[in-house]
Amino acid sequence: MSDAEFALPVTNAAPWQNRPFHRQYLMRQANNLFDFFEAASINPKGGFYELSDDGEPLNPENSIRQIHVTTRMIHCAVIGSLLGRPGSDELIDHGMRYLWEKHRDARHGGYVWSLDDNGTTDGSKQAYGHAFVLLAASSAKLVNHPLADKVIADATEVIETRFWDKKVGAVREEFGNDWSQISTYRGQNSNMHLTEALMAAFEATGNQDYVVKASRIADLIIRRNAVGLDHRVAEHFHEDWSLDKGFKGSEMFRPSGTTPGHALEWSRLLFQLFVLGRKEHGWMTEAARGLFRNAIELGWDKTHGGFFYTLDWDNQPIMREKLWWPVAEAIGAAAFIGAYDNNPYYQHWYRKLWDFAENHVIDHARGGWTSELKEDLTPTSRLFVGKPDIYHALQACLIPLYPPSGSLTRAIIDGDKLTPQY
Repeated sequence: MSDAEFALPVTNAAPWQNRPFHRQYLMRQANNLFDFFEAASINPKGGFYELSDDGEPLNPENSIRQIHVTTRMIHCAVIGSLLGRPGSDELIDHGMRYLWEKHRDARHGGYVWSLDDNGTTDGSKQAYGHAFVLLAASSAKLVNHPLADKVIADATEVIETRFWDKKVGAVREEFGNDWSQISTYRGQNSNMHLTEALMAAFEATGNQDYVVKASRIADLIIRRNAVGLDHRVAEHFHEDWSLDKGFKGSEMFRPSGTTPGHALEWSRLLFQLFVLGRKEHGWMTEAARGLFRNAIELGWDKTHGGFFYTLDWDNQPIMREKLWWPVAEAIGAAAFIGAYDNNPYYQHWYRKLWDFAENHVIDHARGGWTSELKEDLTPTSRLFVGKPDIYHALQACLIPLYPPSGSLTRAIIDGDKLTPQY
């Protein structure tokens, strides 16, 4: 479809992101998220609690700490520190020490998936988790945390020697604690988040190898697969990277069919990768637009609003629940792409998405964002219990406030002069 077919009228076309009131609104929402998550998440025995809908620790007697929770909190605490949020530096240090001293497997190398007070509960080595280790350490380097360089070097070596498939240009998925093979599964989700982490590592270190790897992943997952599938992101692959349309696994991390939220996430990451200096890959911006538009067209519930979580290959909903994170990712993508594309389509959806978040997702009574809604937008907990983490929602609030020149953390540093007045 042409841009003209997607152009939608906007009552007042001036971007919300340029308006003082909206900028104050965004910063207020970000601050509310910090208020909800910051102090309550700190587990005095190390790592971070996951929180209930009311903001209380889940299973405080012996909480399981999964690696993506530890690392995402570090990343978000860095964002808080860069913004000037008091308390953030303590969170960064708390998380980085737990990551290095507990998640890191000193015997076999790599980082284990989860622990409790008694030690490792799941010692597997997951590419998804290691992507977030690299992201957390790269973010921590921006605030000069003393462990940052050490964790970046360690995670980079593990990714290079254990996960990276140089021939394909992507990572293998998972291994046992001793690096024995668990499965031959190959997935896009871990590779998508590694793309995010590799860009952050490039910005933190200046090492071009990171962004070259990110480009190779994008080429495999998007140009060679999603574009030819009508801009639908294939989630699951066999060992030889042939498409596995019938895969059934964990709906949380390896959802069946296609996932509109991941297409939205990729649309921003692709545009970010292009802006970051991969301008020889001109296909990226058009693919980003196609991913965004197709996710809206196929994934948005035109009756109730919100994105269906998963679709089958006939584009019909499988899981009709609406999760918080696709809305958050769509907001970030609409803001990022819309900053470069004057088509009012992106501003139309930016406003529509914030309307939906404000009226249905943001929990004004208790704080945080409601993690899961039924098709009719009443709260449910089929996949998620409580409010899992701050990561997606916080970035949705802040990406629109800063120059779309790279990752959020780098943009905050580079755009200090544009920090909103409030």
